[in-house]
Parts: sequence; structure tokens; C-alpha cells
Amino acid sequence: MQHQLTLTLRRPRREHLGGELRSNGFDAAHLVEVEDFVAETGNNNGISGAGGWRSGGSGEEGAQRGRAQAVALFRWQLICPALDAGLSSKARGRLVRSIAAAEHAHPSGERVRYSRDTLDRWIRRYRAGGFDELVPTARVSDPRTDVAVLEMAAGLKRENPDRTAAQVQRILRACSGWAPSESTLLRHFHRLELMGPPAGVGGEVFGRFEAADPNERWTGDALHGPQVGGRKVYLFAFLDDHSRLLVGYRFGFSEDTVRLGVALHPALAARGVPNSVYVDNGSAFIDAWLLQACAKLGVRLVHSTPHRPPA
Repeated sequence: MQHQLTLTLRRPRREHLGGELRSNGFDAAHLVEVEDFVAETGNNNGISGAGGWRSGGSGEEGAQRGRAQAVALFRWQLICPALDAGLSSKARGRLVRSIAAAEHAHPSGERVRYSRDTLDRWIRRYRAGGFDELVPTARVSDPRTDVAVLEMAAGLKRENPDRTAAQVQRILRACSGWAPSESTLLRHFHRLELMGPPAGVGGEVFGRFEAADPNERWTGDALHGPQVGGRKVYLFAFLDDHSRLLVGYRFGFSEDTVRLGVALHPALAARGVPNSVYVDNGSAFIDAWLLQACAKLGVRLVHSTPHRPPA
């Protein structure tokens, strides 16, 4: 069962945390519509994994809606750093220029660049109308690489972990006359966690950090718990990075977006909307549901760099 849920969230002007009354920088009430919030059932209708958003519709029309949602999420991820209200005009300009100068992996699998004018236009649209203004109206192509070729590539990488994507590409081309691009192979290897840290790299020291104010950053994680009734349980939890307050948590029998959503929803209702959420690259945290929820709420979603620090 899937439920539509409208949630009114108010960002408190001041709150008492850690024995001290502090301002969290928000003084306006925000009415936020959280769409497609999934109730705690075994059904993930409308939600897919890291591959993108799956429309609830069927046939070609549903596929087009799914592709449009994936492109909108991709655009939001590009402009998200530039939406920070604390940036000066000069700092935002530098940031947008750096985004325009880089190549990005489009949901279609292509490597693309966008001009600063295009990025500025998307920023204006998002500020004027929210996430829905980033959804394209034109049909977006969705090419896919042959699964058998990707499986062969993964097998070659597992056989010799020191093989680079370029070497795997050359072997595939010699065997079959065709091979995916290096960037496609790299993304595939990263998804399968076949890319470890470079040889000889290690010993890097990571210092402590703390957010300056409450609700500036929440840190989320999923932890493996004990056996309960013969079944393994998992804990989803979100911690305010400044006060170390546990803003939301949930135990469950599955490590999925359903339990993540049930942990995050009451945290937002009780504590307001944070500026950013910092999570790892677990399957639940890279799911399109969380991306779209953060895009709707105006929350910057930050993922940690894989293998930093090494496990």
C-alpha cells in the first residue's frame, strides 16, 4: 500500500539544545508537501534503487515519467550546492562556473556539460517553483548497456582487481568487437564496490568536525543490530551534528527506504528541516526516494566519498 501524505513543517526560530538557547537561522514557516511517502509495508511502489525513479504508471507513458523524474533529480543534484542561502553572489558565481566546467554523468549514461546560463536558469526555476520546475517536458532517451557485457566486465575485474577500466575495455573489445565506455565501466565497478583505494595509499588522518548551529547538518546511518525473535534487526538513525541530539531513529527487520522514511519523517515533523543531510552510499541512502524528498524540501543531500576513511 502506498499513501499520499501532506506534512506541515515549521522551522523553529529558536530552540533550546544542550542547555543553551540558540538560533537555527530559520524564522519562516514552511508548508511542504511530501509526496509518495511510503507507509511501513513490504511494498515499495513507485520507488526504485540506485538506478533511478520508477513511475507508478505503466507502459510507455509511465517509462517517460520515470525518465523525466530521473533527469529532474540529476539537475537538482547539479545545482544543489549553489542553492545555499549563505553563499555570497561572488562565491555562488565561482561555484556555478566550476560546475559548468566539469563533465557530469547524465542518467542516459552520457558524459555531458552545461553552460552557466543553463545552470542559472535551472536555479531560477527551482527557486520560483520548486522541484517540479526541473522536470523536462521533452522525451528523454534511456539507452542501456547489455547486462551480459557488464557481467563479463565485472568478472574480469574480480579476476584481477588491479585491472583498470581501460584494460577491461580493451579485453572486451578484443573478445566481442565492442565495449562500453570507460566511464560506464567505472560507474558499474563502483556500484559493485569493486574499486578499492589505490595501492600504497593509506594512513590519512581525519580530524573531528562539528556544525556551527543546530539543524545545519544531520548525519544519518544504518547500523546492524542484534537478533530479535530469530531475525536480524537494523537501526536507522539521524543525529544533529551540532548538538549530538538523536533527532530520529527506527528499528526494523529490513535495511531499506521504507524504514529509512519512517525514521526520517518524525524527525522532520518534530525538529524542522535541516540545511543538509550527510549519509554514506548504502542502497537506502542513494535511492531515488530520498533524493526526491530532499529536493522537495530544499535539503542538500551529501554522500560520503567511498573508502574515505577506509573501512
